[in-house]
Amino acid sequence: MERRFERRREEVLADCQVPPAVFNGMMERLLTFAAPYVQRLCRPEQREHARTYLQGLLSDLQRKNAEAIAYRHDEERQGLQTFIGTAPWDDQPLRDELARQVGRELGESDGVLVFDPSAFAKKGNRSVGVARQWCGRLGKTENCQVAVFLGYVSRKERALVDMRLYLPEAWTKDRPRLKAAGVPREQRRFRTRHALALEMLRSKGPLLPHGWITGDDEMGRPAWFRRELAGISERYLLAVPSNTTIRDLEAEPPVYRGRGRRPKVGFQQVAKWCESLPAGVWTRLEVRDGAKGPVEVEIVQRRVRAKIDGKVGPEETLVVIRSLDEEKKVKTDYHLSNASPGTPLAEFARVANAEHRIEECIKRGKSEAGMAQYQVRNWRGWHHHVTLCLIAVWFLLCEARRGKKMDAGDHCATSPPTVRPDPARRLWLRHAGPDSPRMQAVAGTQRACQPRSSQRT
Repeated sequence: MERRFERRREEVLADCQVPPAVFNGMMERLLTFAAPYVQRLCRPEQREHARTYLQGLLSDLQRKNAEAIAYRHDEERQGLQTFIGTAPWDDQPLRDELARQVGRELGESDGVLVFDPSAFAKKGNRSVGVARQWCGRLGKTENCQVAVFLGYVSRKERALVDMRLYLPEAWTKDRPRLKAAGVPREQRRFRTRHALALEMLRSKGPLLPHGWITGDDEMGRPAWFRRELAGISERYLLAVPSNTTIRDLEAEPPVYRGRGRRPKVGFQQVAKWCESLPAGVWTRLEVRDGAKGPVEVEIVQRRVRAKIDGKVGPEETLVVIRSLDEEKKVKTDYHLSNASPGTPLAEFARVANAEHRIEECIKRGKSEAGMAQYQVRNWRGWHHHVTLCLIAVWFLLCEARRGKKMDAGDHCATSPPTVRPDPARRLWLRHAGPDSPRMQAVAGTQRACQPRSSQRT
């Protein structure tokens, strides 16, 4: 290895080192952090279960489901499974509290709300909402559940704040299946993913200071969704597919020959239009710091009209952004916006980058907080599990921000004698040791039953 790379590796490893003081009192902070959420549960045993479940989601368990978390805490699994799967507690107030906290801690007037659909691959066909549909993680149409997530991004940080489970139209037409999955009556009508996004915007938008709405090309494809956002005075920058048909309003029209109507620039697919651009029109910008150095993009904007299903839409701003992906291949993203023509290119680049930051949040939830590791099939169990996962991911973010600041006063008293050892000695934090009879009995059971448990979901 060359010396300059050795030096860089040493610098990176030094940045990865976390001072031990960061972890002092973490369990005590989790107890304090969880208080506003568990207070919204009516019964004492539900509050206890919520603390236990959050602790399990933040642990080093390989499979973070109710059964594994119960055994980790040396508890009977039925109680925790009932709490997640069938207990009639309302998860919406917990997500309202989450949105309030995110808005208070990260809020900026030009913050970005991001709508991002994400899939959960499933083997069987009994889990609520499961169907053969596009699964981004697998890159193909597969058996899965799909949820639309709402994320918030500001210059301070980014976080997930809400979600809606999408029910395919075939599900909403099958009343016995809906009833068997425990779908509430008011949720049984078919709603598109865009309708679910608008529902979250009405619910959480007032709690999250923002100046922009963004999303991937699935969210930006329908013209009616963009019109709906403009109609409620929301400023959007939404990705659109590469085959979107546009007319460049800034291009020189064909020469008028003196007869009939003056000719206009024709419509063409945005990808072909982009290929014809001269090299000099692109502007290079640095959008953020990356693991291997600053992340740079090339960007261009034009005033255009888009044609959808034969209908010409209103005047919008087309924003095209080129960058290099992880394999050093050029990736081109196309966006339409109702922002004013004078909006700086750097602002467009910042908002477009927010969409990718929320994708990272979803990946973090699935990899670090067990968001995709549930063993529930019904509506109530899915919402209970994912709600607590969103809260767990928010705690991880709060801890990461605290670690950057290295200020213990963010969560507890700054005086060292008042910091309790970790973990705090509370009943809900009890961990069964490896020699526990229950853990010895369950260790083999989990290994033997793991393939069957994945089939059940």
